[in-house]
Amino acid sequence: MNTEKLKSVKEKYEALGAQIIQPEVIADNKEWTRLVKEHSSLEPIVSAYDRLVKTQSDIDGALEMLKNEREPEMLELAKEELEEKKAELEKVTEELKILLLPTDPNDEKNVIVEIRGGAGGEEANLFAAELVRMYKMWAAAHRMKVEDIDVNETELGGIKEAVFQISGESVYRVLKYESGAHRVQRVPETETQGRIHTSTATVAVLPEAEDVVVEINEKDLKIDTYRSGGAGGQHVNKTDSAVRMTHLPTGIVVQCQDERSQIKNREKAMRVLKSKLNDYYRSQADAEYSENRRMQVGTGDRSERIRTYNFPQGRVTDHRIGMTIYSIGTFMDGNIDEMLEALRLADQTAKLESSQE
Repeated sequence: MNTEKLKSVKEKYEALGAQIIQPEVIADNKEWTRLVKEHSSLEPIVSAYDRLVKTQSDIDGALEMLKNEREPEMLELAKEELEEKKAELEKVTEELKILLLPTDPNDEKNVIVEIRGGAGGEEANLFAAELVRMYKMWAAAHRMKVEDIDVNETELGGIKEAVFQISGESVYRVLKYESGAHRVQRVPETETQGRIHTSTATVAVLPEAEDVVVEINEKDLKIDTYRSGGAGGQHVNKTDSAVRMTHLPTGIVVQCQDERSQIKNREKAMRVLKSKLNDYYRSQADAEYSENRRMQVGTGDRSERIRTYNFPQGRVTDHRIGMTIYSIGTFMDGNIDEMLEALRLADQTAKLESSQE
């Protein structure tokens, strides 16, 4: 354990603590918020480091007692304390190793979720609609805000494509492992011979891009307006309020028709475009050293099949970590925390092992 690094973290924590109570810092709300957030992020490391120092001191005390004590009962107590404190030291050391792992700067951000029906025709679109419902129910259970951006529905209630934002504490940290191809196996209602069909839907979870991250030149945009349409192409709005934006250098296209106001739709579309561009440029940079940066539980690529939802057997299996949950009904109702936590721990364990190689 690098104690010098831990000492420097504590010094920075204490310096930030002194800084955030200065009147001139408090007066600058943006800077004060930034410093308070940084101070809070260091608190778990400093707390664990203080426990490490205290535990090491207790071990030294027990060793000193074993060296000098002659009373049998006191020697026995010293041995018991030494074993207890050694176990505690090992535990806090492992905790610190995890706390010191590099963090994803996007972890605290809100997310843009994009879900599309894949292979399998209308059954794939129906499954996509169920995935949208699943994530929205999960967000509601955690009292997070969900904001629709765009949806392209089918006549039978399926979804060709849906884009929505989830806002809440550390949403990206929790949901970032959901990107990829989700496969469903079941007997469609339209299947007369009871055959099981396999269909897919793709999920992309993007961190919401901040204005300072992505700069867009207006000359690089082609903006079209059109009338919002409902399922089956029925017009639900008689004005050209829907917006389609094309970023010419990359060819990325986004659209929004959720709002009746063209201005609001432009704002939402721009938000999605910035997040997509942020992801695009980040992916390009990562490609140069992808083998080193790739998440151990998955690449997040849409083409990667990450999970199977088998309705006849009532199970959901995540192929990256080999985990199966046998309660598909409650899972589809948004009770996905067990899987999300397992994915986070698997990624954390892989990163810890990698850092020790």
